Amino acid sequence: MEKELKIYFEAIESYAHLDETEKKLFDAARKIRETAYSEYSHFDVGCALLLENGEIITGSNQENAAYPSGLCAERTTIFWTSANFPNVKIKKLFVIGAPKDAVSSPPIPPCGACRQSILEYEAKQKEGIEIYFASLNGEIFKTKSIRDLLPFSFDSSFL
Repeated sequence: MEKELKIYFEAIESYAHLDETEKKLFDAARKIRETAYSEYSHFDVGCALLLENGEIITGSNQENAAYPSGLCAERTTIFWTSANFPNVKIKKLFVIGAPKDAVSSPPIPPCGACRQSILEYEAKQKEGIEIYFASLNGEIFKTKSIRDLLPFSFDSSFL
């Protein structure tokens, strides 16, 4: 028997359609993208997340000659946040990625490893994290939870 799976997301036309908090996250992700160390992929990614206490935490991808032992921006940011704010919930996570010298790009979603890592923190806090992924020029997709991008997910409930 075949079944259909629907994925829900919101397409946000441009930066102008974001609220003030979302604009701060977009700007923070775009700015931190400039600190990416991407000597091997030449693909720079910035991530900004909003904690329930109002703090915005940022991170960028960091690569290594022993490829692939670097980390994506999303995991760099979420792991640092968990280590420094272990009991503070993550409300929103914003990602902007593109080739190093690009002036425009499509919205870039989190990779599979990042999706799984974000899922772990959603399970830990027993609450979804809004995920935004954006182009350099302001086209944005938004999901209410990483489960929208990882519908057949594996978490601790299977163990």
